[in-house]
Amino acid sequence: YGVTCNSFASVSLNPPLVLWSLGMFSQGLPIFQNASHFVVNVLDISQQELALRFAKSSGEKFAGVEWKPGLGNAPVIAGCVAQFQCRAVNRYYGGDHIIFLGAVEAYSYNGQEPLLFARSGFGKFIPSGK
Repeated sequence: YGVTCNSFASVSLNPPLVLWSLGMFSQGLPIFQNASHFVVNVLDISQQELALRFAKSSGEKFAGVEWKPGLGNAPVIAGCVAQFQCRAVNRYYGGDHIIFLGAVEAYSYNGQEPLLFARSGFGKFIPSGK
C-alpha cells in the first residue's frame, strides 16, 4: 500500500527518527497502523505522475511501478531521490491525523533533484541569489 504524503519531517539525528502523518479516515490507515515497517520514498522531479497516482484513494497504485520489498516487505520504489526504510516505533493521535514515528534502519540517496509540492502545485528548488 502507498500514499502521497506532504508531512514528512526529521525528528532526531541520534538516533535517526522521522515522522509523517495520515488522516484518521484514510483507507490505508489500518495497513499502516499494523505495519512493522514503512518506507519514505522521496520522489524524483520526473515522478510527478506517481505522486498524483498515490494521492488518489483508489486504483492500482503499484501497477507498472518498479519496486522491490524493503525491510518488513515495505515497498522501495525505483528511481527515487532518497528512501528511508523505517521500523515503526510509535503512533500518536494529533487532531484528525495519526502521527507515525519511525526509526531509520536503512537509507539511500542519489543526489538528484527531488519533486517538491508547495502552494497547491509542483515545483523545483531554486537557491536564493540565483
